[in-house]
Amino acid sequence: MSLDRRSEAPLPIRGMGDLVGWFRDRERPPSEWKVGLEHEKVGLLAGTRDPIPYAGSRGIAAVLRSFGRWGYQPFEEEGNVIAAQRDGLTVSIEPGGQLELSGRPFQDVHVVAAELDRHLEKCREIGAELGLEFLAVGYRPWGVPATAEWCPKIRYRVMRPFLEARGALAADMMSMTGSTQASFDFGSERDMAEKLRAALAVQPAVVALYANAPVVGGRESGWKSFRAQVWEHVDPSRQGLLPFAFEPGFEADAYRRYVEWALDVPMIFLRRDGAYRETGGRTFRAFLAEGLDGERATLADWEDHLTTVFTDVRVKGVVEVRGADACDAPMTKALAAFWKGLLYDASSRAAAWDLVCGLSLEERRALGAAAGREGLAARLPDGRTLGEVAAALIGLAANGLCRQKCCGQRGEDERVWLEPLAARAESGRSPADDALEAWRRGGDAALAARLRIA
Repeated sequence: MSLDRRSEAPLPIRGMGDLVGWFRDRERPPSEWKVGLEHEKVGLLAGTRDPIPYAGSRGIAAVLRSFGRWGYQPFEEEGNVIAAQRDGLTVSIEPGGQLELSGRPFQDVHVVAAELDRHLEKCREIGAELGLEFLAVGYRPWGVPATAEWCPKIRYRVMRPFLEARGALAADMMSMTGSTQASFDFGSERDMAEKLRAALAVQPAVVALYANAPVVGGRESGWKSFRAQVWEHVDPSRQGLLPFAFEPGFEADAYRRYVEWALDVPMIFLRRDGAYRETGGRTFRAFLAEGLDGERATLADWEDHLTTVFTDVRVKGVVEVRGADACDAPMTKALAAFWKGLLYDASSRAAAWDLVCGLSLEERRALGAAAGREGLAARLPDGRTLGEVAAALIGLAANGLCRQKCCGQRGEDERVWLEPLAARAESGRSPADDALEAWRRGGDAALAARLRIA
C-alpha cells in the first residue's frame, strides 16, 4: 500500500530512455536480494459478522493508534490516521478497512516469518482490548461493498469512481478482498524478464494453493477463490496477464516492453501540491507527450502510475507476485519461501517455466479462471491437475532454496516453511475446502473461527 510520500523534488522525464533507465537503476546484485511480504486481514466486530468501522473507540483508526504503544508513529491525511509506521514497518488500511502489514524486506525467510508473528501478536492484543477480530480470507464472507465503511484516504476517493466506471466488481476488489503479496529483487534486464515470465506462468498453481474465498454474501459462491473472479472485472487495461512477457525475444528487451505497455495504461490520478487531479482517463503516453493542464510528466508521476497497475505479477522497483488469497500464518510464511526458492534460483526458475511453457495465452487465462473456481482440482489441457503442477513446483522451490545455501543442518533450513504447501498439494485441498467444511458444519461462527488469524 502506498502512502503517497515524496521526499525530494521530482525529476522531469526527458524521454523513453529515462523510463527504461528507471528500471535499470533498480537492479541489485544477488548478494543484496531480499524478500518482502505484505499481508491483509479482514476485520470484524468480535462475535458478529459486521465490519469494523473507521472511527470510534472500536474503529480501525483506534487500531492504528494502538500500535503507538510499540513505538509506531501515526501517518495522517487531512487529520485522519491511515497508517502506523516504525523502522521501515508499515501497518496501513485498504479501502474497506482491511488491515495490511507491509513488512521490511529481509534475505532470510526465518526473519520474515518472525516479523509476521510479532505483528499478529500485536493484532491479537489490540483485538482483545477493543473487541475485534481479524480474518485471513480472500473475500469478506458477509456483506457487500456498500456495507463496508470506506476509509478516508484521499487516493481511494479518486480510485473508486475511476475503477467503478471500468469494472463491475471494482468496488468489491477495493473494499472486500484480502491478499498476501511478496516482492523480489532483480539483477539485470534478463533476470527481471525471466522472473516476471515464470511468475506469471505458474500463478494459477499459486491461486489454487491459496484459494480461500468460497463464501460470499453468506452463501457458497461456487468459487474456491471468489477473489480470482473479482479480478476479472476491475479494469481490463491494468489487470490479468501480460501477453508480451510470453513473446519470443522478451528477455532481451524487457524493460522497454514493460514501459511500452505501462505507457498505454490510463492514469487514475495526477498528484500536485498535495491534491489529486483527475486525468480524464488519458494514458501516461499522452501525458508524457502533451502534458496535463500545464503540468509535465516527472519520474515521481511514473512511480505513482506503476503503483496503479494490478496485473497478476507487476514490476515496480521489485517483481511483485499478487495471486494469493490471504491465508493463515503458516501459509503466509510458505509463500515467501516458495517464491524465494523459485525466483532466486535460475535452474528452478527455468524448470518452473518448462512445466507450463506449452500453453497458449488463452489457455493460460482459462487456467487462471479454473484455478479460482476449482482450486487444485483444476486441470491443464494435457490432463494434469494444478495439484500435480503445484507439487512439482514446491519440489523445485525446495531445490532452489538448497542451491541458495538455505538448507543447513542447524535450524536455518528455509525448506521447513514449505511444509504447509506440500501438504496442500498432496491432499488436493485448497484452504477454501477447509473453510467450506467448517461453514457447512457450524455456520457463520465456525467459518469465522476457521479464518481467524488474530
